[in-house]
Formats: sequence, C-alpha cells, structure tokens
Amino acid sequence: MAKRALLIGINYPGSTDELQGCVNDVRRMHKCLVDRFGFAEKDITVLIDTDKSYTQPTGKNIRQALSELIKPAKPGDVLFVHYSGHGTRVPPETEEEDDAGFDECIVPSDLNPIPDDDFRDLVEQVPEGCQITIVSDSCHSGGLIDEAKEQIGESTNRETKVSSFEFEIGNCLHSVFVKLLAFCGIGSSHVETREILEVGERDEVVKARFLPLERFITLLKQQTGQDNIEIGKIRPTLFDVFGEDSSPKIKNFMEVILTKLMKRNDQSTLLGKTEESARGYIEEKINDEHYMKPAMQAQVKSDREIDGGGSSNGLFPDRGILLSGCQTDETSADVKKSGEAFGAFSNAIQMVLSETDHKDKITNKEMVLRAREILKKQRLIQRPGLYCNDRFVNAPFIC
Repeated sequence: MAKRALLIGINYPGSTDELQGCVNDVRRMHKCLVDRFGFAEKDITVLIDTDKSYTQPTGKNIRQALSELIKPAKPGDVLFVHYSGHGTRVPPETEEEDDAGFDECIVPSDLNPIPDDDFRDLVEQVPEGCQITIVSDSCHSGGLIDEAKEQIGESTNRETKVSSFEFEIGNCLHSVFVKLLAFCGIGSSHVETREILEVGERDEVVKARFLPLERFITLLKQQTGQDNIEIGKIRPTLFDVFGEDSSPKIKNFMEVILTKLMKRNDQSTLLGKTEESARGYIEEKINDEHYMKPAMQAQVKSDREIDGGGSSNGLFPDRGILLSGCQTDETSADVKKSGEAFGAFSNAIQMVLSETDHKDKITNKEMVLRAREILKKQRLIQRPGLYCNDRFVNAPFIC
C-alpha cells in the first residue's frame, strides 16, 4: 500500500491580500504525515510560494501535481491533499437572472483558479479501492468537490443559488456586521481580507482566507493589463491569459463558444486571415456583449442539461473525502496569535490529533465534529464540513 500526499500553502507574499499562516499549515501537516501516519518524505510533494527553491503553487503546477498524485494510484493506496490559501467564488458567464450558481474555487499564486468541477473530475479518476482525502482550509471550501454528498454541514440543506447581485449585497451587509462586532470587542472569522481585528485583550489577529470577487477582478486587471474585465467576462479573460494552462472547464466553455462563433457565418470571415488577425477578430467578438449573449445563454442551458442545474440526482463521486474549513457561504480564518500564524481549521485538526493517542484512530466524522467544537470555543464563526460517500463517514481520518 502506497501513501502519497500533496501539500499546498499560499501566502501571496507582497500582495495586498497576503496571508500569514498557510505555509506554516503545510509544514505542520508535513511533520504530522511523517510522524503520525507513516508517510515517507519522498512521497510528499510540497508547493509553497514563500521559498523559490520549491515548486511554485501556480494553477498549472497544482493541476500537474494533482494529476501526478492520482495517475499511479492503485487499489489500497492512500492519497492526501492539503490546501491552505485563498478561496473565491466565480459567477457564471451570463446575466444575473440566468444565474445557475457559483463556482467555488481555490486561488493559486498566479490567480489561475481551480474550480470545484476540476476537483470532482480528479476525484473520479481515482481507482476503485483507493481513497483520496482533501483538507481545504480556505473560504467557501464546503463545495470544493462538486456534488459530493454532504454528511456534516449546512451548505446543501438550504437554497444556495443566489444571484451575483444578492451575493454582493450580502457581502456588504456582512462587512458592516463584522465591523459592528469589532467595535463591540467580539471576534469573528468573517473578516474581509486586508482588515485586521484584535479580539478582546488577546494578542490575536484574524483575517479571512477570502478573495472577494471584486478584489480578484482587480488583481486580474493588474496582472493582465486589461481594464475591461467584468462579471460575465472573467472566463474569456482567464483563457486569454492562461490558454492551455487554464481550467478544463474554462477551456471547454471557450471551445463551445468558439464553435458557435464559427457556425454563425464567421468561418468565411476568418478564411484568409493571418493567425494573429484571426485571433484579434475572435477576441473582438468575444468582447462584444450583443454578439456573445445568445451563444453564452445557450452554453448555460447546455451546462444545466448536463449537470442537472446543480442537482446531482444521487450521482455523487464515491472515492473523494472532503474536510472543509467552512461552508460554501462562509469564510475560513487566518490567525496570528503570539507571533505564530496558522489557519484556524488546520490548527484545530492538529489540536485534535495532539489530544488523541497515536494508537487510536480518529474517524472523519469525529475529526470534523471535534474541530467544530474547538473553533466554537475560540469564538470563530466558521463551521467545518464533511463531504463524502456514506462508507467514509466513520472511516479513519487519512488512514
């Protein structure tokens, strides 16, 4: 039986949305895997952005590392992934009234996002008899394996399909609520990035591992030099910037859009053009809202027919186990206390393990419930979740 792991920690050093504890989370988990779970150091891949001697956690490198983790897997193998970093939510490429839901994404160091659909695709490549456990200490991580069955959590027990307008209004109200809590001296993990909150008299700073959509777009504008990036134009921009290194979902989206462009009597227009001028023509059409709207709406309709409009109809991925730091509509805390920085959920996991004898097994269910209690006692408003097939609920955490 092989044991292999991928650990990803992204602090975004030097950026306005810098975090403090993500790389520390990875180092603590690395030691835990070796000392407690018997992983060999050579079988643990580490991607961090604070040391150039390590492979950098870009979108391309993370996807490649995930693929290399899964490809050689055999029945009986144990696979583990830990991610600490920002999370974000990307709305669909259509108008608000056609909104089919958000993509929960992790945010690599180069802003090339990896959505929940990609994680589901990866999980489905895991062979029968092999399990993969994913710990995601990031905001909106409750939906990171798309359509995974919720065992512990509140993300799918209520209506979660809201328009991007409603979501942004909620963020605004939420920010006001957080500042009111801070004024009253009450701590909360729901704190905007860049905002510092001192909790009571303790030497503690809490920030959210959340990259709001408007901040993500701003950073994307800075990186690409393009000023016309808006909600509804994010995926074409990502494809233009990252090309073949972008998400398979984005590449599929653009392939369908371009196919529809070609069918709309544009093929004759493209004939005879140089590659550079043809690309310019296609980009011009993609940025033409009136031209693109029918094709984009048709693509959303096609996605709904394939995905069931967000309903899994019982077809849950059955090999992946997700332990999330929070629910799909919540944020996860990045904490700095007494000079030590860490993710609140990652730290809770380490606390549970330290309180449990090495000889004793901790189930996935026990881990999440005990982590919830720890975070509640710390007055952090985030609720970890467990998403997996029924047979993994009481299975040992990791192995």
